[in-house]
Amino acid sequence: TGGDNGTVVAGGNGQGNNINQLNGPNCIYLDSISNTMYIANKAGHSVMKWKIGDISGTFIAGTPGVAGSNSTSLSGPDAVRLDLYGNLYVSEFNNHRIQMFSPNNSTGTTIAGTGVSGISANQLNAPEGFTFDSQMNLYASDTANHRIQKFMIL
Repeated sequence: TGGDNGTVVAGGNGQGNNINQLNGPNCIYLDSISNTMYIANKAGHSVMKWKIGDISGTFIAGTPGVAGSNSTSLSGPDAVRLDLYGNLYVSEFNNHRIQMFSPNNSTGTTIAGTGVSGISANQLNAPEGFTFDSQMNLYASDTANHRIQKFMIL
């Protein structure tokens, strides 16, 4: 038997690609220091930064509503995470890669995968979740290959 009713803290204005809407939010990373959420809009091919209490967010990666595969585009972002330096990491289900975006930079760098699905050690196939260990090694769910891959980032 549940508890209190939920409170909308982001979106709630229908599906879409405007700054007050979400489009298939799939993953949230909460920076508890700044009280800010980083939201992977899987269907919207973008990542939003949304401070709790604000009525809208800011697009910080990808082009809202437009899938792409270049360094400034996303396609099916699935998971997001920040590191201690404020770098944003995004797994892309459709582009078979994990991108890193440095603070205030909309151009990503591929840190895992090649952008083409495959089974080789340097490839991913529909990556979803990921995490880092204390040495900043990346562990990625290589979903369609039914394995977890470890990549040494630093």
